[in-house]
Amino acid sequence: MKKPAPRPTVNAPHEVRIIGGLWKRTKLPVADRPGLRPTPARVRETLFNWLGQDLTGLRCLDAFAGTGALGLEAASRGAAEVVLVDNDTHLVKTLEGIKTRLKADAVRVERGDGVAALLQRRGQALDVVFLDPPFADGAHEALFSAALQAARQALRDDGLIYLEAPRIWSADELAQLGLQVHRQGKAGVVAFHLLRPLPPQ
Repeated sequence: MKKPAPRPTVNAPHEVRIIGGLWKRTKLPVADRPGLRPTPARVRETLFNWLGQDLTGLRCLDAFAGTGALGLEAASRGAAEVVLVDNDTHLVKTLEGIKTRLKADAVRVERGDGVAALLQRRGQALDVVFLDPPFADGAHEALFSAALQAARQALRDDGLIYLEAPRIWSADELAQLGLQVHRQGKAGVVAFHLLRPLPPQ
């Protein structure tokens, strides 16, 4: 008698892959955690086409790291320093394990609030800040504003902020935070922006 095929587990772990650089094709686990929504591969590919394939020497901070896909992608492409921040203990433990497995000396993992981590780095002239907060319930407008404001203060004058959000942010909204659009796009329900500081008045 033929055995029935095993039923798929509802909460089976998923994974994403690093797209380019030293750790190209490395799998990163996606835990079943509230609000965790990894940046789609084609969006990451577009982002790193915009940033450039070689990030040698850059200092980056991934403020809502989750799977670490954005920050680890930057480290894979040569970033000199990448800080991964998340407030979920399980995710932080997973990120620490990935860092050890990859021997990622340029990567530092911190448990904590992404906005607070950026505020602590005010004036430190980071090159790139990644902002991909959870937004499944649509109740995070204040978080986005706070994160953008804090990122702007931690950024160098010619640095870049990547923002992933459920909607396109307008030029007027961004200008009030001292920012302007460098590039932007939309993929399904995800709006993604590469922002830079407005020049001084």
